[in-house]
Amino acid sequence: MTEELDPQSVESALEVALSEIARLGSISDLRAAKPGIIGEGSAISLLNASIKTMPNDLKAQAGKLIGGAKAQVSMAFEAKERELEQVAAVLALEAERMDITAAARYAPVGARHPLSLLMDQVSDVFIGMGWEIADGPELENEWFNFDALNFHPDHPARAMQDTFFVTPVENHLLLRTHTSPVQVRSMLERELPMYVLCPGRVYRTDELDATHTPVFHQVEGLAIDKGLTMADLKGTLEFFARVMFGEEAKIRLRPSFFPFTEPSAELDVWHPGAKGGARWVEWGGCGMVNPNVLLSAGIDPDVYSGFAFGMGIERTLMFRNGVRDMHDMVEADVRFSRQFGSVI
Repeated sequence: MTEELDPQSVESALEVALSEIARLGSISDLRAAKPGIIGEGSAISLLNASIKTMPNDLKAQAGKLIGGAKAQVSMAFEAKERELEQVAAVLALEAERMDITAAARYAPVGARHPLSLLMDQVSDVFIGMGWEIADGPELENEWFNFDALNFHPDHPARAMQDTFFVTPVENHLLLRTHTSPVQVRSMLERELPMYVLCPGRVYRTDELDATHTPVFHQVEGLAIDKGLTMADLKGTLEFFARVMFGEEAKIRLRPSFFPFTEPSAELDVWHPGAKGGARWVEWGGCGMVNPNVLLSAGIDPDVYSGFAFGMGIERTLMFRNGVRDMHDMVEADVRFSRQFGSVI
């Protein structure tokens, strides 16, 4: 046997390999050192490669000696690898450990404003009856807001102290005081018969207090068809009231005056769930569309008739849900919205 393959050389190479395996303390270091321990460039592999230069009668004995050493190194390496993998797994679990006894951290859930939710609910009621939703600009022309709705030039609502006019006043632009201009635009743009609901934001020069705000929301309805009467109006509003306030709700109509309807009526609703007990509450206004309004939109009042109604969304929310102060609706306090559910 050559000097390189005497048992002492093999034993020495084996001890070096086993010592290196024992020294390594992480799975990454072990795998990085693998080529130098059992790879082709390791001491034992180089001794094994030298067998091919030996006499044939010594190759078997040398192969047995080297093979035994290689087997010990491989088994030691695999055992160390399993040990370090387990250590790495334990460390990973420890790093990901959670203290389930600690107090949970909750991210606050957002909530849509109840006025927005209520307008959507109202819209859904009328969409279910086959009506369409109409929209229009909040910066409106005076003709759409007043003239087309039969407001005379000297009507008090047209005064500067009641309406936000946009300068220069000569342009006849204003912030709409109701959503009725959307009804006028609908009569001019849509085919008849027509059933439209007009929800939206409106503006009036009111001071902010417990029951008033200069910026509020309305929902108005307009139906134009052949043969419509006050009975159709009353039936529509009764159904709407029952959806909003419960099956026991009912309405009553009291004679009134509005420039754009004739006859006109104040709309009261019997609210069985009102705080303080069931009672009548003034809800809005309604009536049959004034023939002058139909004529301003080019509709023949001898052929078509119509009815219209309107109510405030804030007012509806106040007596429907027991909200006592208008400030709660406009001050953007999330605690107010959360009372109505976290509906996104």
